Amino acid sequence: MAAGWREACRLLFMLQRYYSCISLHLICCTQNLNQFVKNSFQFSSVLHSQKGMTDQPQISTNLGLYKPPPTVRGMTELDRGAFSQTVSVPAIRIPTGVLNKVVKSLKKVALQRPGFKRVVEDGNKDGKDCSNGEHRLLLLDPNSITSSESFGSEEAAALQAFGVPQEIQQYELKLTYENLKSEEVLRAVLPEGQDVTSGFSRVGHIAHMNLRDHQLPYRKLIGQVIIDKNPGITCVVNKTNTIDSTYRNFQMEVLAGENNMVAKVRENGVFYEFDFSQVYWNSRLSTEHERIVALLQRGETVVDVFAGVGPFAIPAAHRGCEVLANDLNPESFHWLQHNVKLNKVHQKITCFNMDGRDFIRGPVRERLPALMKGSQKIHMVMNLPALALEFLDAFKDLLGSEPDQGLSFKENLPRVHCYGFSKEDDPQKDVVERAEASLKVSLQGQCSVHMVRNVAPNKEMMCVSFTLPKGVLYSKHTQDRDSSEEPCPKKLKCEDLTD
Repeated sequence: MAAGWREACRLLFMLQRYYSCISLHLICCTQNLNQFVKNSFQFSSVLHSQKGMTDQPQISTNLGLYKPPPTVRGMTELDRGAFSQTVSVPAIRIPTGVLNKVVKSLKKVALQRPGFKRVVEDGNKDGKDCSNGEHRLLLLDPNSITSSESFGSEEAAALQAFGVPQEIQQYELKLTYENLKSEEVLRAVLPEGQDVTSGFSRVGHIAHMNLRDHQLPYRKLIGQVIIDKNPGITCVVNKTNTIDSTYRNFQMEVLAGENNMVAKVRENGVFYEFDFSQVYWNSRLSTEHERIVALLQRGETVVDVFAGVGPFAIPAAHRGCEVLANDLNPESFHWLQHNVKLNKVHQKITCFNMDGRDFIRGPVRERLPALMKGSQKIHMVMNLPALALEFLDAFKDLLGSEPDQGLSFKENLPRVHCYGFSKEDDPQKDVVERAEASLKVSLQGQCSVHMVRNVAPNKEMMCVSFTLPKGVLYSKHTQDRDSSEEPCPKKLKCEDLTD
């Protein structure tokens, strides 16, 4: 019975090790188990602080070993030295002849900590080797090993097979700022009970954060911690306002590091360079860029209405497509041209610096009739989630009167991929209805909707894809509508829509 409880305790400690964000009282779901865990904490609360290694049949371990000193709470200017402390960890004495084999057998319960060696000298109080090199100490995870009986059956069998006594010793270890994770540092500094933010979007050497109000007094410290704990990050910025819907950029504050906003990024095998403070870039859209590009075939045409710095346009050109890429932001247009040359696809892409609606009613309208006479598909990408659905009205009557039916050419209607945000309970229904309102036609049964990502609580980014109906492109199909120009779904059946 006692062995069963010990095994349960070991499993709980292993869970805490890998899921430190989950409190033990949430894991324990029965009253008896809660009582057992409570008793286990009481059993483990005594900390042996004497330096050296004295044999102990049972040793107590402080389960709060990795918590920085409480004196750092409220710190706004980073003092790395304030996080130093000396802690005690369990260790097991192993003959050097079987050291590697035993370490491999105990890897699940060995100490895993940045900057620490798991195997140390078997020293005395002065730290000198007192075993003539015949033994070493393997440091163990105190959240897994609390006594000599905490080893699992496999570990215990391995120790017996290699002739290693199942005895735990105490080892005094100095824990410093360098050994702590960013989450641990920030959790120790920020007000207790409040959210801790250590996540960020990485754009080349830049870490982009969206701090909450209660974190702002600590923003400089947070920025420095992110740089310290993430190799390659040399600049940390925080967004200070919402994205501007015109140029899709936002104001930002440099929290720590160099004030260099020109980022170099590689996404899906393509290289991009841009001024992150002046253009729109979202690393979280990498999968969506890849999804759309995977739909394309060599020789097809891509019209990118809101191209940004080229995350759709340039991969499409690499795939062998002819691309018309447009963006209103002069900075985005500049970096789009730069990236086209950088990736050597200038023969495949024609760049424009226009308003999206003007782009559709100008260069696109001029080229579309000839493209529709061809056999290659035409894709329209409209990635401006805040406004793109409203721009769909630019396609209404785009090509004027329908050509004489006597003319012989195969209809090759463009396929549109339009993005939008939704805060509705049914975001799929919402974006379809908004697309229908702009186009003045029904898309029911004629479109597909893809959920791109969750942007914020109760805010989704969606992509609705559909083939542009003839009744939208040509004015002839709208002549018999009433003055309100409400949709007339009954007149727009499958024969008017092709994939």
